[in-house]
Amino acid sequence: MATGTEPPSTGRGAPATGVHSPSRAAIAPRHLRTDRWWLAPAATAAGLLAFIAYSTWRAFANSDYYAAPYVSPFYSPCLAENCVPMRGGPNWEVFGSWWGLSPALLILVFPLGFRLTCYYYRKAYYRGFWASPPACAVAEPHATYTGETRFPLILQNLHRYFFYTALPVAAILTYDTALTFRDASYEWGHAGLGTVIFLINIVLIWAYTLSCHSCRHIVGGRLRHFSRHPVRYRLWSWVGRLNTRHMLLAWASLISVALCDLYVYLLATGTFDDPRIF
Repeated sequence: MATGTEPPSTGRGAPATGVHSPSRAAIAPRHLRTDRWWLAPAATAAGLLAFIAYSTWRAFANSDYYAAPYVSPFYSPCLAENCVPMRGGPNWEVFGSWWGLSPALLILVFPLGFRLTCYYYRKAYYRGFWASPPACAVAEPHATYTGETRFPLILQNLHRYFFYTALPVAAILTYDTALTFRDASYEWGHAGLGTVIFLINIVLIWAYTLSCHSCRHIVGGRLRHFSRHPVRYRLWSWVGRLNTRHMLLAWASLISVALCDLYVYLLATGTFDDPRIF
C-alpha cells in the first residue's frame, strides 16, 4: 500500500506524535481495523461501572449484611463496634464507638486495592475508561505517554503489597464459608443454597488471588536454576497454569463476590428463605 512520506499535520502547530510521528508511515486513518473493536472496551467499562455502583451502594448501606449463618464478604471481617453481632463470626471490635460510618469501609480498601492494582484490571480500566489504548492496533487519543512513572499511577507498584493483604482476607472468607455449614440456629451439620454459593465464591477468590502475577513471581521468580528448587518450580508451574486464566478468574470472582452479598441482602430483607439442602 502506498502511503506517502509526509505524516499528516495535527493542525495545532505542534510536532506530530504517536501514529502521526515522522517515523511512522503517513496513513491518514487513525487505524485500519474494520471490526467492531469498540465492543470489548465498552463492555468492560459497563461491567466495571455496574460493579462499582452496586458495591458503593452496599458498602455505604451499613445494613442487611448478616443473615445467620451468612455474612456478606463486603463486611467481613467486621472491625467496628457498630457491627451487627455475629455469633461465632468475624466480629473484631478494633474500632470503637467513635467510628460511625459503615464498617465495610474499613475492610474493602484491601481487596479493592488488590484488584485496582491488578495487572489485568489495569489493562481493563485503562482501555475501558481512558482509551489508553482503546484496543489493539487502535491509536490512543493522548498526545503523550508516561506509563506508570508518575503520581498517581506510580502507586500501581503497591500491587505486590496488596497481594499480602489479600491472603488473610481470603483466609477469613474461607472461615466464613465454613460457618455456612450451620443453620439459622447455629447448629452444625447443615447446608443451604447459600452454602453452595459461598463455596463457589471462595474457590474463585482463592483461584483469582493465587493466579496473581505477583504470586507467580514470589513462588518462582529470581531463580537461576529451577532444578535446584523443585518445590518452588512445582508451585511456579501450578500458579502459571492458573495465571493463563487470570482474566477469566478476575471477572468470575468479581461476579461471585457480588452475588454472595446480594444473596445475603435478600435473606436479611426477608425476600425469601434460604432453601435447605440438608
